[in-house]
Amino acid sequence: MRRTVTLPDSARTADDSAKEAHFRALENLYASAPVNGLFESDLEIVEAGRARITFQAQERYFHAAGATHGTLYFKMLDDAAFYAANSLVSDRFLLTTGFNLHFTKPLREGRVIAEGKWISGKRRIFIAEAHLMDEEGDEIGRGTGTFMRSHIALSGIDGYRLPG
Repeated sequence: MRRTVTLPDSARTADDSAKEAHFRALENLYASAPVNGLFESDLEIVEAGRARITFQAQERYFHAAGATHGTLYFKMLDDAAFYAANSLVSDRFLLTTGFNLHFTKPLREGRVIAEGKWISGKRRIFIAEAHLMDEEGDEIGRGTGTFMRSHIALSGIDGYRLPG
């Protein structure tokens, strides 16, 4: 016979508060990256294993045929999947080791949401997926990435600031 043990509220609160602090520190890390100064984008770690990036697609990101270049698709999909995976790792920075991308609809200008979700892996290798939705609610792209623990401590990166 199995017994279920329920932690006291104080234990759950401490754990939840550590997770929330890690999530906010990852959001700070995203905001501090120089490359993100090129885009009007915001990261939100929704919960462990889920991340959302909201950004504005603008004409300055267009290729010659008048739609957003694939580099923006990749950037936002990779970031959403990466942060979904790194939300589960509080000591090390993850590295993208592979990413498979599918374009499903051309993107012009407007608000876009990249939703990332962890799929598998909990030790060294993590797999996460992401999709892009335009402001009409249509999927415009999706991708799956593989991420690996690095030797880089999150605590050693200037942008990773724990609240408080």
